Amino acid sequence: MRHFLLAAAIACICTTPALAQTPEQEAEAALEAAPVWDGHNDVPEQLRDRYRNMLADFDFTDTTQAPPNGWSEGGMHTDLPRLRKGHVGAQFWSVYVSAGLPDAEATVAVLEQIDVMKRLIARYPDDLAFATTADEVAAAMKRGRIASLLGMEGGYAISDSLAVLRQFYALGARYMTLTHSKKMSWADSATDTPQHDGLTPFGEQVVREMNRLGMLVDLSHVSEATMMDALDVAKAPVIFSHSGARAINGHARNVPDSVLARLPKNGGVVMVVALPGYLSEAQRQWYANREGEKARLESLWRGQPDAVAAALEQWDAAHPTPTASVSDMADHIDHIRKVAGIDHIGLGGDYDGMAIGPVGMEDASGYPALFVELARRGYSKADLQKIASGNMMRVLRTAERYAASVRDMPPIETPLPEE
Repeated sequence: MRHFLLAAAIACICTTPALAQTPEQEAEAALEAAPVWDGHNDVPEQLRDRYRNMLADFDFTDTTQAPPNGWSEGGMHTDLPRLRKGHVGAQFWSVYVSAGLPDAEATVAVLEQIDVMKRLIARYPDDLAFATTADEVAAAMKRGRIASLLGMEGGYAISDSLAVLRQFYALGARYMTLTHSKKMSWADSATDTPQHDGLTPFGEQVVREMNRLGMLVDLSHVSEATMMDALDVAKAPVIFSHSGARAINGHARNVPDSVLARLPKNGGVVMVVALPGYLSEAQRQWYANREGEKARLESLWRGQPDAVAAALEQWDAAHPTPTASVSDMADHIDHIRKVAGIDHIGLGGDYDGMAIGPVGMEDASGYPALFVELARRGYSKADLQKIASGNMMRVLRTAERYAASVRDMPPIETPLPEE
């Protein structure tokens, strides 16, 4: 009898199902296996604005007391401890400069931003590792370093020169956002009056040359027509380094379904942004209403800026700004999965390029909260790993394979302007 009871107990133990993981455990396991590869962080811009690219007084182990700049009261979203807490294993640092700079000045300024980021990365060798290839990213992650890549935001920095584009690639830039907030001589922006109905013939050559090099074409900030033209030309996957889904928030910076539907064939990814104004439709509507109210007040109180300011302050008090949340960000991911599929989603926070992130993800430490929310919504561990970095790793490897396949293709030549 004793042997019978013992056998029954063992059988019971062996057939008892394992306890299901909580969303928190599922998220933690996914991020341990595949750390976040973030598509866009504006620390370089903060170094320029707040520190004039002087690193002597900059401490990347704690930026909570960073001095204010034009749109921040002080403190930054990103430092090494918060990147670690956020499970960030690879970061595209945006070497952005203002779209208002003349082309030649922008070229010099981007060179300065590449320089300051290389100096910053070298200053923290136990935490950061400069990377230019997928293999280097994987090696850095394996060693416990944050793989640090460079992304150019705004094609105006190449000064209409494919030669300059090639030199930026040689310096380590691995993506270029074709436009920023303004249209250029060869591409239309999402937030400016269109001029070219997308890309000009030279703009198409830019895409071809980027593909030949293995440099990722970034379509955040560009118009829908530019997105479509780039997809027509591209031979390698494109990225949207920091964008949302336009069906969830109608901002022109977000990606429409017409483009999402084309991503599976191209193989590209939308790296979902954390900027609240691009996540929350209620907040987008609030901003539009506030702009309308400001215009009305300026018409009523012409030449009386104090009266306008006082009345607008009263309007603000009566109409609090709607917040964006982790749930809003997950809604964008849900929609992109529905239209394009799980293989075409990544993350591009835009930290230190905005005033503050969504509630629950206010800074670069907040990514685990998003993954817990996604796990609650039924995303599997494999899904979460793809979103975290798996999809982005595939995209860069595919771009590298295409570049290798056309290694014998000569650089695209364009004549210099006549003097």
